[in-house]
Amino acid sequence: MSQPLLHDPLDLALSWAGDGQPAALATVIATWGSSPRPAGSMMAVGGGGRIEGSVSGGCVEASVFDAAMTAMQDGRHRLLSYGVTSDLAWSVGLACGGELDVLVQSVGPGGTLPLATLRAATDLRRRRKPALLATRLSDMHHVLVARTDGNDLADQAGGPIDPRLAPLLEQALRDGRSRRVTGPDDEAWFLHLLTAPHRLLIVGAVHIAQVLAPLAATMGFAVTVIDPRTQLATPDRFPGITLVTEWPDEALETLAIDTHTAIVTLTHDAKLDDPTLRTALGSPAFYIGALGSRRTQASRLDRLAAAGFGPDRTARIHGPVGLAIGAVGAPEIALSILAEIVAVRRDAPLGRHPGWT
Repeated sequence: MSQPLLHDPLDLALSWAGDGQPAALATVIATWGSSPRPAGSMMAVGGGGRIEGSVSGGCVEASVFDAAMTAMQDGRHRLLSYGVTSDLAWSVGLACGGELDVLVQSVGPGGTLPLATLRAATDLRRRRKPALLATRLSDMHHVLVARTDGNDLADQAGGPIDPRLAPLLEQALRDGRSRRVTGPDDEAWFLHLLTAPHRLLIVGAVHIAQVLAPLAATMGFAVTVIDPRTQLATPDRFPGITLVTEWPDEALETLAIDTHTAIVTLTHDAKLDDPTLRTALGSPAFYIGALGSRRTQASRLDRLAAAGFGPDRTARIHGPVGLAIGAVGAPEIALSILAEIVAVRRDAPLGRHPGWT
């Protein structure tokens, strides 16, 4: 199970409210045109004035902050609509303007987002189970749903799901997008997809990992470093990073690898790299990378072939790992690795192997 992300708005809003502090959560519920942030983007606001996350890239945050502070005082939600002009959009780095609607809710007692609902939602994400928080915008009635082991939808509060709403929930989960919809009785609902954060599993507590792990964390990845060499995998060397000191193949078997998981092996040691890659190739991980020269990669592929992994499967491995930017030294190599992971995640041309279609 992953630990809470230090800068995740949902986790932070829950943490603040759970500690008895005022907290509010602002969520983009609809966009038109070249809006800075997609529906589902969140910003947490604490009673002390702390802000984490973003709803617009900077151009409406001050107004949303004011609305959140007011919501924490009176407990009422706010539905805000903004038109971002081309001039204003340009000032925050956008090519043109757009429109967005933002829902602001106070969290916890006296607010419109119950602590129990938020706690259940964050628990599902930590267990890497996709969830959907459906909110009826007229009265802030919330329904948190997730799939059962039988792949059915279930209300996490134990109540029945309106059969007229169920097809809309199913569609949002299939499409993987948060959206505002017209539901039963022509009521407006916001369907907020709460998928687990993208995750990076780094095998090898080496120097490059010391740079890559915190860099990936700043990009919103949940990072775990795996290395049975306990003299390397220490909190002093990896402050704030989850450490696992089991053998990599054993660790990966217990970490519920999913399509939001990237795996990178950095050890240069076949005893650690090869079991990692064999396990990774049998998983749905969206990215698999291995550090080493072209000669090292060729030897690695020969060993995998001998173990029964044909070229159609080993083609998933990015090796030598990272974009070819002429990187020298651990910081630049870490940058090239993370850039390639992002390119693959976004299906950008730079992230594709030559010859891929």
